[in-house]
Amino acid sequence: MPSIRVGIGGWTFPPWRGVFYPPGLPHARELAYASEHLTTIEINGTFYGAQKPESFARWRAETPDGFVFSVKAARATTHRKDPAEIEASVHRFLGSGVTELGEKLGPILWQFPPTRQFDAQAFEGFLALLPNALDGVPLRHVVEARHSSFDDPAAIALLRRFGVARAMIDSDKQHLLGDQTADFVYARLQRSQEAQPDGYPPDALDLWAGRFRAWSRGDAVTDLPLVDAAAAPAPRDCYVYFISGDKVRAPAAAMAMLGRVGG
Repeated sequence: MPSIRVGIGGWTFPPWRGVFYPPGLPHARELAYASEHLTTIEINGTFYGAQKPESFARWRAETPDGFVFSVKAARATTHRKDPAEIEASVHRFLGSGVTELGEKLGPILWQFPPTRQFDAQAFEGFLALLPNALDGVPLRHVVEARHSSFDDPAAIALLRRFGVARAMIDSDKQHLLGDQTADFVYARLQRSQEAQPDGYPPDALDLWAGRFRAWSRGDAVTDLPLVDAAAAPAPRDCYVYFISGDKVRAPAAAMAMLGRVGG
């Protein structure tokens, strides 16, 4: 059955200590604690610098069965312009040890810079570089394209052709669109407010929870704008991350969402 996994971006954030993490919890225990209360974490450190295979293996070992990480691809890869450099960089990133996560490896997030405009040929070439498996580990890919030129049916068609998800972003900086292009949903919810005990107002959490339950069941979600014709309804795994906004409330928002969708 499709799952709804909910979590946060990263696990090292000093303001969470004493708020999400119990006072006195050793820093080395923070990942284990977070993974016992959430069902997924988006690893963001990989965006800023290369990690060692030993690190991925240790994170896998420190988390319980059934827990899943998503991994944010290196900006040194997604921010390149030269196609030849991009190809080499994609291979280098995928070979850096991410498959050491094994069955705990969820989607890989490829975030383009806000200045990257849609070019059909270049985008097709990039998507063609993303393998469906590596080292015997299945791979899922998701693209966060932040320039409005990607709000184009041609971009949606390419994502569907390659089975790559388009990240769904709830923020003041990007359009919230509901196009589904893969067999899973990837949402990054960025409107957490410190004044809200659960990050988001209860009615907003209820609204999003209803959407995730519908996508998981294979029901249509009709209250979000679309770039292209709606995809055929089908059960989809959902990966939900509370990230950015007033980050101190992200864990509370994630746990409040889990209380609504189960997990």
